[in-house]
Amino acid sequence: MKRFLPFVLIVLILAAIAALFLSRAAQQQPLTVYVGNTEKKPLPIELGRYQDTQCGMPIVHLEDAAQAVAPDGKTWFFDDVGCLALWMSDKGFKDALVLWVYTKDTQTWIDARAAYYTRTDNTPMHYGFGAYAHQAEGMIGFETLQLLMLRGEHLANPYTRRELLGER
Repeated sequence: MKRFLPFVLIVLILAAIAALFLSRAAQQQPLTVYVGNTEKKPLPIELGRYQDTQCGMPIVHLEDAAQAVAPDGKTWFFDDVGCLALWMSDKGFKDALVLWVYTKDTQTWIDARAAYYTRTDNTPMHYGFGAYAHQAEGMIGFETLQLLMLRGEHLANPYTRRELLGER
């Protein structure tokens, strides 16, 4: 009996590992890209099920979410509009993308290039760019947001944070 004990132990360990792999395979994996959005409209996001393409964080709030739709209908999802700006910066097809942001003031999806942005909102990645449909004093456009993101001038940068919020 003592001869078979190591063999039985190895078989049990292998069975436990196989069960773990099978259970992981059965779980729904987070969605980072959707294929087939030929209408190029914003897609409904199931919170916690969709994942930011740039940073990998799950999308748990709509109020800072963004989407990018390629001409072929591929749609990428973002938890922070700053992540969208970083992701699209090196894409050869960035001018052909249809961009959507969920606005804080109207709580609807609008064209990201037509939205207005604050620089000091609390956002998932702490970049600070909140999207709004209606312009107010001090807001910036999408092109300026892109430039600031690429230069690192956002609230996740402690120097910019101190400049904009006076925090040390």
